[in-house]
Amino acid sequence: MSNSEKLQKILARSGVGSRREIETMISAGRIRVNDHVAHLGERVTADADIRVDGHRVSVQSEDSIACRVLAYHKPEGELVTRKDPEGRPTVYDRLPRLKGARWIAIGRLDINTSGLLLFTTDGELANRLMHPKYEVEREYAVRVFGEVNDAHIQRLRQGVQLEDGPAKFTRIKRQGGEGTNQWFHVVLTEGRNREVRRMWDSQGLTVSRLIRIRMGEQHLPKGLVQGGWMELDLGGVNYLRNLVELPKLDSAPVISKDDQDRQLRRARKATRKARS
Repeated sequence: MSNSEKLQKILARSGVGSRREIETMISAGRIRVNDHVAHLGERVTADADIRVDGHRVSVQSEDSIACRVLAYHKPEGELVTRKDPEGRPTVYDRLPRLKGARWIAIGRLDINTSGLLLFTTDGELANRLMHPKYEVEREYAVRVFGEVNDAHIQRLRQGVQLEDGPAKFTRIKRQGGEGTNQWFHVVLTEGRNREVRRMWDSQGLTVSRLIRIRMGEQHLPKGLVQGGWMELDLGGVNYLRNLVELPKLDSAPVISKDDQDRQLRRARKATRKARS
């Protein structure tokens, strides 16, 4: 890598975080390049001395990072952050340890939202799957408290104005329910902060339960308990790469089925213990 590249692209590839997370770190002055504090848009070369919070980053070339993807069933009550100052549980607490790479969350789910959360070791894959340009569908099961009428649904399909711009569901389907607690499946192609909840709020309705069940055509795997993860095989990884115009891979490392089965048993045990 003799030519220069954007700092956030290099750091994302090297497993520091997603490009969005890295841009936040740069803005906060947490990253230094050689003898100066980094700035947004800075370009660097492979031999630069890059430090995050004083720790030197081992810069990885594009062909040295194995692209791996996990599907994780996030429970309510976990934060999508590496460390929480208040000591609350995070999604990273249960993920398998890696050498020479880090898991990067592909988007976020707020603390009160459960369901499918994808992680990858490939910063470019994470960045593209989150980018509005590629219009990757996200589907949620939503329990709404309140009287939902056809006018509400029509407005949410056509688009509503939120404080950070217009938003709409590309599809809404009633899924039944009782009284003023109705279930819907909704689809949208972007992932702004608390967007699904804010859209229903705009209609004077409250989301009482929110579960992400799909990203693209990757569904929350059947039988994957809350707190459990499953590594995608080569076909699953290449499906996501194709979705965002990245080249196909010929091979991808996968954690053994025995190891995956062991962690699923641990997750089931922890879930039973939490419920008792």
